[in-house]
Amino acid sequence: MKRKLFIISDMYGFQNADWLEQYKSSLDTYFRTTYLDSSKLAGIECQELNTDQLHSRFVHFGISQAVDKLKTLETGKVDILAFSIGGTIAWKAALGGLDVKRLFIVSATRLRYETEKPNCTIHLFYGEKDPYNPPNSWFKKNGLKPEIISEGGHEIYKNEAVITILCERLKSLV
Repeated sequence: MKRKLFIISDMYGFQNADWLEQYKSSLDTYFRTTYLDSSKLAGIECQELNTDQLHSRFVHFGISQAVDKLKTLETGKVDILAFSIGGTIAWKAALGGLDVKRLFIVSATRLRYETEKPNCTIHLFYGEKDPYNPPNSWFKKNGLKPEIISEGGHEIYKNEAVITILCERLKSLV
């Protein structure tokens, strides 16, 4: 039986996300995959919002609403691949009781504010040039070793070479 995999978007969701097709074609044959749009989980209509407005809504209420919704979607064990704000949502849901076996989190810079870590296997990926990455002291305090993608920025998860790396890592654990 295939493992369950949730893939959680960044704050922009999966609309106009051509890069998602590479994840789908690589992972859907190995997992029972559910694609979750962060903005829909959070109850945020993002079409009319600029980046700052959208980010503000996530910070002020969207993350917590998305976490609450995510925890209702699954009662069994699940793996999660999440991008940016989706990674923060996944992290908090795992802390809040969602039964997560493995977290694959890419570019979740807001994790730098987290003081607890979920009780599951955690794989973190960050672009070397993302100015908002958690500091090395945060990783050390939490006993985590991130994989830093050299020359990468915040949206490394849209890069074809990084997509290949992430998908191969996930498939190797099946």
